[in-house]
Amino acid sequence: MSKLESMRVAYGMALADYGALNTNVVVLDADVSASTQTHFFAKRFPERFFNLGVAEAGMVDVAVGLALGGKIPFANTFAFLIALRAAEQVRTCVAYALTNVKLAAAYGGLSDSRDGPTHHSVCDLAVMRAMPNMTVIVAADSVEVRKMVPLVAEWNGPVYLRISRAEVPVVFDEAHQPKIGKGVLLRQGRDVTLIGTGVLVSRCIEAAEKLKQDGIDARVIEIHTLKPLDEEMILASAKETQAIVTAEEHSTIGGLGEAVASFLGEVHPVRLKRVGIGDTFTETGPYFELLDRYGMGVDSITAAAKEVVRSKV
Repeated sequence: MSKLESMRVAYGMALADYGALNTNVVVLDADVSASTQTHFFAKRFPERFFNLGVAEAGMVDVAVGLALGGKIPFANTFAFLIALRAAEQVRTCVAYALTNVKLAAAYGGLSDSRDGPTHHSVCDLAVMRAMPNMTVIVAADSVEVRKMVPLVAEWNGPVYLRISRAEVPVVFDEAHQPKIGKGVLLRQGRDVTLIGTGVLVSRCIEAAEKLKQDGIDARVIEIHTLKPLDEEMILASAKETQAIVTAEEHSTIGGLGEAVASFLGEVHPVRLKRVGIGDTFTETGPYFELLDRYGMGVDSITAAAKEVVRSKV
């Protein structure tokens, strides 16, 4: 495994740095700034930081008002709270009203591992993908989330940005220049395409190395933007490898895997397996152990790849 870095710290520092460049950026938090790392912004720009307390729905509504006043609000709290507790306000006042609100969803996936299933966000991407007008982004590492902050701020319209709590493997270097809506080809391959998002991108890379030892040439693609999906890159890989494995830290219902499967099912059906959390709630435990336990380990990705390669023969 490559070196680990904190994605949330990278986000907090990047938000403060970008706030110095763009004075229209304002930051809201639901009394969890030590967790979301928005305290960096609060210390530098206290006049542009608003702690709304434990009132996530109200925070979203205040963000909407600020957006209507010409500001660029980043509303911060845990992913499950934005996607579930504040869902009605997100739907009606952000997505339906097309307000320029940025929803920064901390502690994504199972990364709030010790707080258990009530704090795990296993269905947030499905909820947000289903919101009309919502752009959905899942950062893979500290470098990418830092590079995403200006892009999200300058994107015209609602954005849901998912961020991990954990220290996660570094995938990218400083040359990485992500573009919203565009996938990233990380490795060429002819036999199968591994499509990962978020923390599982690094595990797709590890899986490709293991598959190489078994004579399977795996392509690796990162999809950081689940909506709008990079259909062009996915279709090209499906045509060239005729086998797809998706990997996500989310339920296999409604997330990346379902997005890819529904798209390819209409235009170019191929052998496909979805790696992610099954139809179950997760438990408390060490983060990386939970990923393995719930079917998101490197071995799960390699097994899925071998299955789709065998089945296309």
